[in-house]
Amino acid sequence: MTRPRTSIHGEWSSRWAFVLAAAGSAVGLGNIWKFPYITGENGGGAFVLVYLVCIAVIGIPIMMAEVLIGRRGRQSPINTMTSLSEEAGKSRRWSLLGWSGVVAGFMILSYYSVIAGWALAYVFRSGIGMFHGADADQVAGIFSELLASPERLLAWHTIFMVMTMVVVARGVRSGLEKAVRFLMPVLFILLIVMVGYAMNTAAFGKGVAFLFSPDFGKLSRDGVLIAMGHAFFTLSLGMGAIMIYGSYMPERASIAKTTFMIAGADTLVALMAGLAIFPIVFANNLEPSAGPGLIFVTLPLAFGQMPGGSFFGTLFFILVVFAAWTSSISLVEPAVTWMVENHGMRRLTACVWSGIAIWALGIGSVLSFNVWSDYTLFGKTFFDLMDYLTSNIMLPLGGLFIAIFAAWVMKDADVRDELAIVNKLGYRLWRVLVRYVTPLGVIIVFLNAIGVLHAG
Repeated sequence: MTRPRTSIHGEWSSRWAFVLAAAGSAVGLGNIWKFPYITGENGGGAFVLVYLVCIAVIGIPIMMAEVLIGRRGRQSPINTMTSLSEEAGKSRRWSLLGWSGVVAGFMILSYYSVIAGWALAYVFRSGIGMFHGADADQVAGIFSELLASPERLLAWHTIFMVMTMVVVARGVRSGLEKAVRFLMPVLFILLIVMVGYAMNTAAFGKGVAFLFSPDFGKLSRDGVLIAMGHAFFTLSLGMGAIMIYGSYMPERASIAKTTFMIAGADTLVALMAGLAIFPIVFANNLEPSAGPGLIFVTLPLAFGQMPGGSFFGTLFFILVVFAAWTSSISLVEPAVTWMVENHGMRRLTACVWSGIAIWALGIGSVLSFNVWSDYTLFGKTFFDLMDYLTSNIMLPLGGLFIAIFAAWVMKDADVRDELAIVNKLGYRLWRVLVRYVTPLGVIIVFLNAIGVLHAG
């Protein structure tokens, strides 16, 4: 397969458009929903410090590798891996890496859309003052009632999937780029407003100390492994999203500089989410280690007791929806581009078919919270199984083989050509990291995730 010099799907209008798009892919529920609660569960500042180090030595090198592969191939992840493996004189079986990313993104969006649907539902619940004055049992009851209703979950899942596919169907510049140019600035503005709101609570100083004052006595070895894993997952690596976005990247843009900017934006959003959430939690004498229920049970309880809580609670859940939306459009893009390239479909047709398939798969996750809650496979519900297979197996393996392909399979001259790092020391540092350090880190994350490592 001959490698094209330009993508048939279009190109970002500028480096900044790519940064916004890739940052939008990286910034999602992991930043607003997961990062605060795993930070709370693992002691705060020490966990954050380890997480930042892992972003630098694991996340950024793999992201650079995935972007350079994408820009070199200029096609869907499947066809990119096929043409680049041929260019390097290696087996076409490397296309399986592309397939893994496309399938992972497909599976992730099917349940990601369900969780995003919860946030959509909470926008309206908060907006009508449902949490105002509610006690802990009432707030928990509202969440339980939502999960117990397959009809409601299916309705919100459907609405979010339609929102996603409408953007993707409009193409690279008219759809993806226009969406992130609007959504990402609004997301940052909403975060700033929420941090400003948190600054007016009596516990803002306590929240800052919790996030930025390391106490390594509170950090277990298991917490270090969780920090390593989240640093990898938060940047949307191994699922084809960054690879396909890289294929639309202008030739003149610096991969190294833009990758640092994307990682910086992603980390900033996660830290700002912590600054917005923890002061509110502490001000209401709630537990920061509340787990996955932190933003759907703990925070609504806090908003319900605070002046202006309904308004700011609504803003917060709009923020969560926007973060999920910018990620969801990147998850389905690899599948859509492959259908256009290999089956000659119009983009709209590819979006309709892929959207319907993902929506249908998502019904399994919807039912796993109610009708199918007693049905398990390997001790996991359908939702848990989908999350486990993608997060713990497919994404780490995808990231590992991306690093191997870029550092060991591709010709050094081709890699240098794409990265265009003038500083020789900088290039050598990246090559050492992506050849040795990063793969070792990902292997450790993978072994811990599948239960081979039992740290305590």
